[in-house]
Order: sequence, then C-alpha cells, then structure tokens
Amino acid sequence: MIFRKKRSKYMEENLNLRLRQVLPIMQTRTTTQTTYFGVQAVKSPIDFWVYQEIIYQTQPDFIVEIGNNRGGGTLALAHLCDLIGKGMIIGCDITHKELHSKVREHPRIKLIEGDACESFEAVRNLTGDNADTLIIEDSAHTYENTLAVLRTYSVLVKPGGYFIVEDGICHHGLSVGPNPGPFEAIEDFLAENDQFEADRSKESFLITWNPKGYLRRKFTS
Repeated sequence: MIFRKKRSKYMEENLNLRLRQVLPIMQTRTTTQTTYFGVQAVKSPIDFWVYQEIIYQTQPDFIVEIGNNRGGGTLALAHLCDLIGKGMIIGCDITHKELHSKVREHPRIKLIEGDACESFEAVRNLTGDNADTLIIEDSAHTYENTLAVLRTYSVLVKPGGYFIVEDGICHHGLSVGPNPGPFEAIEDFLAENDQFEADRSKESFLITWNPKGYLRRKFTS
C-alpha cells in the first residue's frame, strides 16, 4: 500500500509546485467556493480585476454578459457601473431560474432568457447601434457556440472596445471542457475578422482563464 503525503493548503509550503499543478487548485476554488456579496460567482478573481480595469478605461454604456449562472459576476459588474456612475448590464442566458434575487433586483441589470444568438435582436434593441458596448461571452464553451456568438455579437463593439471570451483555458492549461473549445474559436474568428486583435497585455498576471480572450476592436484609419 502506498501512502501519499497530503498536500498543504498554504502557499509558503507549496512554492515548488508547477503551474500545471496550481491551476486545478485555483479552478476548484473558483467553481465551488467563490462568491460575490454572498452570490455564487464562477469567475476567476484575477481576470475580474482586469475586467474592472477595462471597464474604467473604456466606460461602456452597456455590458452584455452572455451566461450568468447564479449571477455573482453579473452583480459585480453592476456594482462597478454604480461606482463609475454609468452603464447597464444585459444578462443573457438560456434560463435564469437559478439567478439570485439580489441580481434580479438591481436597477442596472436587464435580463433576457434564451439562446444568445437567437436573442441578439432583443439585445440590440436595448443597446442600439451607437452605444459603447462591452461583450463578455461565458455561455456553452463549445467551439461552435463560441464562434457563433463571436460572429453575431462582435458588431456591437466599437473601435477601442472589448469582446472578452472566457475559458480559453479549456485544454490550454486545464484538461476540462470541450475540445476544440473557446481558444480554437477565438483563433478562427481572428483569422476571418481583421477588425479585432487579441490584446495579450491584459494577461499581465500571467495566470488567466481567458488566454487570447481579451479581443479589442481596432481603430481604423
């Protein structure tokens, strides 16, 4: 019988771990314990810090979050808009039956149920064509769905604005999720749409759940 030494949970006793060993630990914490104001938020806190930097930098009129789960991330986005004094959140998901009441009650949050691509016109009716809009894609992480959402919603992003695709870490850091998945969809979208580029400066913490996923629309001359 082989007895394995139990790994300590403290950082100073795990400094020799490889990054591939660290990522699953962070993934487990993020998917099972992470909350925002008491509401489950399945978001990397490292990436969310970058989100607030982008939101302060770009001052969007609308943030379209596709995939809301229980709504902790949605509520956090609304609170950021409260702090900068502008912006509305459009939460789009197949169903909102698990959404927390705190999310439903926030005045900056509008909710749309249904498939994201099929709901596009409903979203566009809220944003209009001239608003500065930030898109965050966090729905089904299949290659086909991610690419369809990129193609459909990218028209809402103005030059200098961002389209964030979450969970490109699937099979590019963690052995989870669809394969191919978001990472491959991003690469194919960028190959066919030269108006966007991957802003890899937003990955400056090194660890990110969104590799190549911070897509910025280019300014045209």
